[in-house]
Amino acid sequence: MRNPVIFLAMSALIPTFASAQAEENSERFEFYGKANLDFQLSDEGEDSYSDLKSNASRIGIKGSLPLRDGIKAVYQMEYLVNLDGDGEDTFGQRDIFAGFEGGFGQIVGGKITTPLNAAQNKVDLFKDLEGDLKSIISNSENRTSNSLRYTSPSLAGIKATVSYINNKDEKIFGPNDEIMDTRDDGISSSLAYEKNNFYVAYAYDQNVENQNWDVQRWVAQYRFSNLQLGGLYEIQKQANGTEQDGWIASAAYTISDWTMKAQYGQSDVVEEGGETYSLGLDYKLSSAAKVYAFWTDETADADYERNYVGVGTEFKF
Repeated sequence: MRNPVIFLAMSALIPTFASAQAEENSERFEFYGKANLDFQLSDEGEDSYSDLKSNASRIGIKGSLPLRDGIKAVYQMEYLVNLDGDGEDTFGQRDIFAGFEGGFGQIVGGKITTPLNAAQNKVDLFKDLEGDLKSIISNSENRTSNSLRYTSPSLAGIKATVSYINNKDEKIFGPNDEIMDTRDDGISSSLAYEKNNFYVAYAYDQNVENQNWDVQRWVAQYRFSNLQLGGLYEIQKQANGTEQDGWIASAAYTISDWTMKAQYGQSDVVEEGGETYSLGLDYKLSSAAKVYAFWTDETADADYERNYVGVGTEFKF
């Protein structure tokens, strides 16, 4: 953002406006966010260092406006916040959209997380940390601009979602900056079933970010008593027949306010012969706050080895 001072001033006033709006209609306006910051030690082979990291911290505004015949307008404007001060921009776009919702489901347009990305549900126990599956398992965790997304109503626990991604301005450049081709419009879709403590989903991407690559993803998650188990498998296929795949398995066990987490995965998608291990421990301070510790180890062919240890805290509001 070119003028963060103005944005910060606006953000400071938002809770006041939100409170006033809430008295009139609690659905119209909600200010929310998450602050996640950790201190970590990173060993990336030739480079070892300590660092503060802001892990997808964000602020946002969302709400709805009642119209007629049971239809309402819905909107969301969410921004990434770099609490650690790294990078040139303090703020960055996340999901930003507007549209309509009713008995027919929901249809919105804007910059939106793809259905394939969202289909992972909560299987990735180290999402936004170094052990995130996008680190070495998958390159399909996309949030795409110029997207039109439809989500069906839930029918006996079954819900379908499809996004159409317009790529009219996406060009593919050659080595001398000449335009070689334009990217085809993309489709991302998912079909999910969720009931009680069981979740399963299938998702499919075609021409989303990766030209000529099709991606399929299968996800399953089950929670019984204090134990949660999850798994994700993904395969990419190119028009010339090239295939790459990856998978993760995760487990979490909760005792009182403590949650122990473990995750393992293998993939050839991001790095050939990629392999990742993560262990974590969370302590819940309240329903909106926790402290945590984690360890992640990543290896791959061609002398790729990385190790991360961190402690941090997360607040939601």
